[in-house]
Amino acid sequence: MKKAKPTEKDELRREYQRSDFPKGFVRGKYAKRLRESSNVVVLDPEVARAFPNQEAVNNALLSLIEIAKKTARPTRRSAGRAKKRRAS
Repeated sequence: MKKAKPTEKDELRREYQRSDFPKGFVRGKYAKRLRESSNVVVLDPEVARAFPNQEAVNNALLSLIEIAKKTARPTRRSAGRAKKRRAS
């Protein structure tokens, strides 16, 4: 059995025509959009050792959010300049 003759890298096979491919083809065209919509977070090695899996990380963060909501107090903003105290 004969080995197939290697084709040059830039050469198309006979069954393909250049007109079959769009001229605006750009490699990595959607890479930026994917990167922006991705929610992958890389943990420091020390933090990763503390949590064995995704579920443990999510549970810890949800607990932290719950505690923060319970302990947060609304802050009172000043309506204007703070009044100066009189020296006695």
